[in-house]
Amino acid sequence: MFIYKWPADKENDTGIVGQHSSCDVRGGGISSYADSPSGAGQSLVECLNQALRDVPKERHAGTPLYLGATAGMRLLNLTSPEASANVLAAATQTLTQYPFDFRGARILSAQDEGVFGWVTANYLLENFIKHGWVGQWFRPKKGTLGAMDLGGASTQITFETASPAEDPASEVQLRLYGQHYRVYTHSFLCYGRDQVLRRLLASALQTHGFHPCWPKGYSTHVLLQDVYESPCTAAQRPQTFNRSTKVSLSGSSDPALCRGLISELFNFSSCRFSRCSFNGIFQPPLAGKFIAFSAFFYTVDFLRTVMGLPVATLQQLEAAVVTICNQTWSELQARAPGERARLPDYCAGATFVQQLLRRGYGFDERAFGGVTFQKKAGDTAVGWALGYMLNLTNLIPADPPGLRKGTDFSSWVVLLLLFAAMPLAASVLLLHRARSAKSPSAI
Repeated sequence: MFIYKWPADKENDTGIVGQHSSCDVRGGGISSYADSPSGAGQSLVECLNQALRDVPKERHAGTPLYLGATAGMRLLNLTSPEASANVLAAATQTLTQYPFDFRGARILSAQDEGVFGWVTANYLLENFIKHGWVGQWFRPKKGTLGAMDLGGASTQITFETASPAEDPASEVQLRLYGQHYRVYTHSFLCYGRDQVLRRLLASALQTHGFHPCWPKGYSTHVLLQDVYESPCTAAQRPQTFNRSTKVSLSGSSDPALCRGLISELFNFSSCRFSRCSFNGIFQPPLAGKFIAFSAFFYTVDFLRTVMGLPVATLQQLEAAVVTICNQTWSELQARAPGERARLPDYCAGATFVQQLLRRGYGFDERAFGGVTFQKKAGDTAVGWALGYMLNLTNLIPADPPGLRKGTDFSSWVVLLLLFAAMPLAASVLLLHRARSAKSPSAI
């Protein structure tokens, strides 16, 4: 849950919407409550109670409240529209019990998720328009950043492109602050971190009988229902299997076999366009710099901070992946004792990120040098949520704002101090010269 704030009399300005606070909802996403929809609404209560405290009481009724759902709910809607509707209804029932101005719960399209992430990043970094200290709006010359998001069920790549897309479904045209933007975007369903891990688990069970991406010394019991009941593993699902069967699976710390499993996720066999990323999806040439957030950031940050490995180049990233995939379970636990639940999957996650960027999207060393892995811009989290809110509340106008009548208070303070200092400095200088003229010369 994100709470955003902005001055009430400046709703059409930019660079002033900021994140006031946030709250991590416990448990899984709302799609995980397909079998018990009421739990979806109940899971939001703790964070909504925090919102009651964070938003001033006199502002409750006038504060818009939205719920946006992404790829996890898109998957559920594909397999069971009824269950998806029940989950949204349960969440809505809880949200309407609070004194905020609830304006609906909906599932974002794949295209929306990618574009809103791109809007968020460039809005926060003031790449669309910037407010000068003398009260004038101007358009920065640095251009926009591409955005890459890695969620639980899907991954998105979005960037501005000069030429029309060969596949119209992957192009979005935006008009923001009087400027036209042609944006390429694509969302790969089933290529989010959680679904990739599930697909790898299915492959490991069927191909090896052990998991090459898991650390040696780690073993667990896997419930087949959890592996095969996702639409993302439908192609790997046995014709008959017992949903309640548990299978014991162990790790082997094998970087080469792990890379082989992950390589099978990408299909480069056909492309009906002049160029593709993977799975026959059109992608224009990569352009400009990029910001990578969500699980991209968490994965690379683990390699940098916990493992202490350099990841500034593709070659370094590949070496870091091999290093983490060679770690045993006891070695990983010694490095990060507080992350036991996620530790077994860092090798797979890092290998997937490296393969997706290099082979999937086609980043070479030069292009990778322009990628920043970032969680926040200032105090605000980078992701689709802020872009979604800005769109729904019309806080980004299509036309450019005019000149502001005056500067803000802090700018006036600076100006007053400067003007006060100038005559003072001039007086001191004149006094010094007068004294120098009267005093005898020194040798």
